[in-house]
Amino acid sequence: MQIVGDLLSATKESGEEGIKTTRLLAKANLSHTRLSKFLENLTGSELINKIEYDGKNAFVITPKGSQYLESYMRFSNVAGAFGLEL
Repeated sequence: MQIVGDLLSATKESGEEGIKTTRLLAKANLSHTRLSKFLENLTGSELINKIEYDGKNAFVITPKGSQYLESYMRFSNVAGAFGLEL
């Protein structure tokens, strides 16, 4: 869940132009294979959209992804208030 939250946060921070795979790899600190699996799940769940241009992929967060991220952040804050680290 934390990795998904981190990926969605990085994608949201990138704005409407989206975040490219290379930059997302650096921010997420994941292998390309592992990141690809997460991106496949996130696009399949409609939490992010893939945009292709100039032969490169970029990802943008969807409204559903923003809603998920907000819920995750609230849960994380509540868990932190009780001394739990996610």
